[in-house]
Amino acid sequence: MSAQQHSAAPPNPVLIFNTVQGYQRVYALKAAVDLDLFTAIAKGSHTAAEIATACNAAERGVRILCDALVVMGFLTKAGNRYSLTSDTAFFLDSRAPAYLGLAFKFLMHPTQLAHFEQLGTAVRKGGTPDDQGNLAPDDPIWIEFAKGMAPMMVPAAQAMAAMLGADLGSRPRVKILDIAASHGLFGITVAQKLPQAEIYALDWANVLEVAKENAAKHGLAGRYHLLPGSAFDVDYGRGFDAILITNLLHHFEPAANEKMLKKAHAALNPGGQVVILEFVPNDDRVSPPVPAMFSLTMLGSTPQGDAYTLAEYGTMCRNAGLEEPRLVPLDPMPQSMVVARKPF
Repeated sequence: MSAQQHSAAPPNPVLIFNTVQGYQRVYALKAAVDLDLFTAIAKGSHTAAEIATACNAAERGVRILCDALVVMGFLTKAGNRYSLTSDTAFFLDSRAPAYLGLAFKFLMHPTQLAHFEQLGTAVRKGGTPDDQGNLAPDDPIWIEFAKGMAPMMVPAAQAMAAMLGADLGSRPRVKILDIAASHGLFGITVAQKLPQAEIYALDWANVLEVAKENAAKHGLAGRYHLLPGSAFDVDYGRGFDAILITNLLHHFEPAANEKMLKKAHAALNPGGQVVILEFVPNDDRVSPPVPAMFSLTMLGSTPQGDAYTLAEYGTMCRNAGLEEPRLVPLDPMPQSMVVARKPF
């Protein structure tokens, strides 16, 4: 036996079992959110008995769930007392501005789960077994996305607004198109940064009701205009200084994306820019982990979607008449901005 063979770790099935039982971790976290367990701890309940009373649950059930959450890294434990981590305090206390609990309604929607129950079929076919996945017009799942995912997008929206503010802040008038506006957060945040900006929000009509309501809450109703319908079919208009395309291009094949980017090119003023928000893996397509794994999400839920590399976005942008895009990382967030200008 060689030294290398002697020193190699023996085969270990732990990774296999942990992965197969991964659904238990997902539902444990969902149960804690459903019980508002993290908020109860944030308010001062720390023992299993105290948390059980606050959550109207059995003490035994709470103890077992809390211990599991400690193992998973969502809680800490000292003696018989449980406490939040900095992440759970920031994101899972339901009173917090960055609360992500509502996102579970989209991320764990029955439609999403059903797609992955058929992943083997999707692999054989090269895309979701049904014809459209979540891409049917006015699919109500995007209402859940709009209502639940906005807090997760705050850092990206702020970075986008800061970049556009530096570029467009001195202009007396600014016109922004927000494609796949969803909750409206991106356009709203840009409008707050640029008080001279008019925002045109494009999405399905049912989703735009959420964006419209959010814009009104921020006092922006007079500067917030709605363009209901498909991004492939709606007339964008002309004269835009920037076009935002957020969390959308990953749903489609490159040819469809080029079609949309050509429409964006035609709608932009010379020197205007397309700002794309996406999961962008490295050229090896296995790093960083979150963007790399997002391709699997698209395989299971769309006919031809993918997570595209910067080089692939470069090809799409050039074919649409835009300049070579640049990548703007949003660390520690897993998404990045891909920014491409229309030549002067």
